[in-house]
Amino acid sequence: MSVLHRVLAAGAVWLALAGAAASGTLCTLVTEAATGRILLEEGDCRTRVTPASTFKLALAVMGFDAGILKGPDAPVLSWQPGDPDWGGAAWRRDTGPRAWLQHSVVWYSQRITRELGQAAFADYVRRFGYGNADVSGDPGKGNGLERAWLSSSLRIAPVEQAAFLRGLIMDTLPVRPEAMAKTREITERREAGEWVIHGKTGSAYPRRADGSFDRAHGWGWYVGWAGTGREALIFVRLTQAEGRTGRSQGLVTRDGLLADWPGLAARLGR
Repeated sequence: MSVLHRVLAAGAVWLALAGAAASGTLCTLVTEAATGRILLEEGDCRTRVTPASTFKLALAVMGFDAGILKGPDAPVLSWQPGDPDWGGAAWRRDTGPRAWLQHSVVWYSQRITRELGQAAFADYVRRFGYGNADVSGDPGKGNGLERAWLSSSLRIAPVEQAAFLRGLIMDTLPVRPEAMAKTREITERREAGEWVIHGKTGSAYPRRADGSFDRAHGWGWYVGWAGTGREALIFVRLTQAEGRTGRSQGLVTRDGLLADWPGLAARLGR
């Protein structure tokens, strides 16, 4: 390994450790994709919280099944004034499905839900058995199509995330098989040891009683599946920040899980 590679590797480890120090892991869950058997359940994996951007995996399945999404890079849509842009320059670019998942572009999600309409959107979520299946949005605001999954009405527990992911991997969701295959194709791919990791992050802030956001205790999700060619395991990790970190809590969670994964797999005899 070159000096540069050693420096980069050390930096990545430092970032993962720094994120872990500023975060509390609420749940780490690992299940077998083939059987659904729980291999590891640490922490509280039964309490529901907002899915945040992990919900984009479910939205991708809906979009492909309904014919709104055509392929990995189609349709390409353009940001419009008034669309959310807090994600920076990447959110103001023309965006297709793969880039939508990679950069977690909120307005692209909203284009899908608006084209689906409230009735079809709610029906998909119900048929998927996705958490509490409540896509009504903020009370009295009628904004379910825009933000039901963003610190609002829709909530899901880690064990329910794992059940949805198993349906996605095993082609058992109540949609056309190609919708699931195309969603798997555009899900971000990384490596951890000999494992290929497919996953999606999510970040959101809890709401206080007065409706304001608690920005010091953001939730972070990283959910997906890991494979070696021999088998596939489903993973879900949920964390909560213990103070402001300056980074997306979802990215902190992803980096921590990727750093931990080889050790976790070894603990499970994989």
